[in-house]
Amino acid sequence: MTETRVMPRRALISVSDKTGLVDLAGHLARHGIELISTGGSAAMLRDAGLTVIEVADHTGFPEIMDGRVKTLHPKIHGGLLGKRDDAAHLAQMDQHAIDPIDLVIVNLYPFEATVARGADFDTCIENIDIGGPSMIRSAAKNHVSVAVLTDAADYPELIVALDHGGTDLALRRRLAAAAYARTGAYDAAISGWFQTTLGLPWQHNLAVGGALAQTLRYGENPHQSGAFYVGGAARPGIGSAVQLQGKELSYNNLNDTDAAFELVAEFQGPAAVIVKHANPCGVAIGATLEEAYSRALMADPVSAFGGIIALNRPLDAATAKLIADLFAEVVIAPEIDDDAAKILAAKQNLRVLVTHAMPDPAAPGLTVKSLAGGYLAQSRDAAQVRSGDLKTVTQRPPTEAEIRDMLIAFTIVKHVKSNAIVLVRDGMSVGIGGGQTSRVDAARQAVGRAAEFAKDAGEAESRAVGAVVASDAFFPFTDGLELCLAAGVTAAIQPGGAKRDAEVIALADQRGAAMVFTGIRHFRH
Repeated sequence: MTETRVMPRRALISVSDKTGLVDLAGHLARHGIELISTGGSAAMLRDAGLTVIEVADHTGFPEIMDGRVKTLHPKIHGGLLGKRDDAAHLAQMDQHAIDPIDLVIVNLYPFEATVARGADFDTCIENIDIGGPSMIRSAAKNHVSVAVLTDAADYPELIVALDHGGTDLALRRRLAAAAYARTGAYDAAISGWFQTTLGLPWQHNLAVGGALAQTLRYGENPHQSGAFYVGGAARPGIGSAVQLQGKELSYNNLNDTDAAFELVAEFQGPAAVIVKHANPCGVAIGATLEEAYSRALMADPVSAFGGIIALNRPLDAATAKLIADLFAEVVIAPEIDDDAAKILAAKQNLRVLVTHAMPDPAAPGLTVKSLAGGYLAQSRDAAQVRSGDLKTVTQRPPTEAEIRDMLIAFTIVKHVKSNAIVLVRDGMSVGIGGGQTSRVDAARQAVGRAAEFAKDAGEAESRAVGAVVASDAFFPFTDGLELCLAAGVTAAIQPGGAKRDAEVIALADQRGAAMVFTGIRHFRH
């Protein structure tokens, strides 16, 4: 088909977000384009001195059912869908007095924002747009002749096109693609809300969508492109965070920061987490945030260099002073006080994020991973183990101090790539082994780091001495536990369920160690 520019004769306007609307409509009017509009949009344009035809006057049919039905009419959709080069279509349009509509400017009821602010079920239902997506899809289907805009960010490009004689086919196709992406993401948000709110079983189709929040300089590596989209269930964290200072966040920054913040949210008292390459390298609790951060850094000061710092309390000046002494990529916290902000402002490249809330680690959610030709979807790992859930399987029960450290260790191991082993002593991680192809290798890594960090700090004995060990899955053999006990570990927490559980328990009894089973596995791939 020969590409031609289309100068619209008639525009249909119906927007919830009225940003830039008056300026755009004024430009359309100066090009002699007739304006058709609905409700609040029409009133706003009329107040600006523009001539506007109400949709009800255009269709000859009033808005009914509290505005639920206003644009669902053949004079609207026939004007959008009629082929301008099809004699039969043109004859039918003439027969039914249907005027062509060449430009649609529509954005949708704020369903996602309504859900995010915690509105009740009925209010969310009323914010599901019907006419808007219908108009958008009709216009996009007939993009050969019709231009459709769903985002105020595209208004300037339309204005330039009109000043040069109209929209060309390439622009209309790009706008159509963006329009279908918007309605797709909108429907995905509605579908996901129904799924989560009503606790529905898995549906025959999976809808995943989001709104572009940031185009990234590159993806995981410089030769890959990347972008960050926000969508899905409203959850405090990286998607809702406000960046106060620092360079633009990268793909890896976003991924690592999410991992750090989700882990630190698991703790009730003051806690700090330092993450490197999506794995925690230092985790600690403390009486104060300052103490928690100091101990998290002490856990692995080497890996912490260039890491991500997550805190579960408002960032104060004392903690900020310590953070300022370390080269870090990102700091994320629910809040930051003025004095702390001033201290970190001196580190201009440090990204500082605030979320104004902490995510609920027990809340339901969905995780999605792409595979060749499809997706894997699962509910997020929201399982939490409490002291009352523990089953002691050894002759010696754990002490209260061991139970505290075991629960911390099992919380950390949930967030470490499998196979994973975590050693904790006195509320601080002292050795983390993750991402290994065998559990014994993960144990060897964790024990080795506990000894290495102690030596580097000038401590007389390995930090494994007196520590507890957590395993993300059962010990299939005694070898992994043997390594930990030989290094000085006194207690173990694991899911249990191996064929050789009896042998593993017997080893713990032989060494006087305590062991508990959780019945919960925490694989993370």
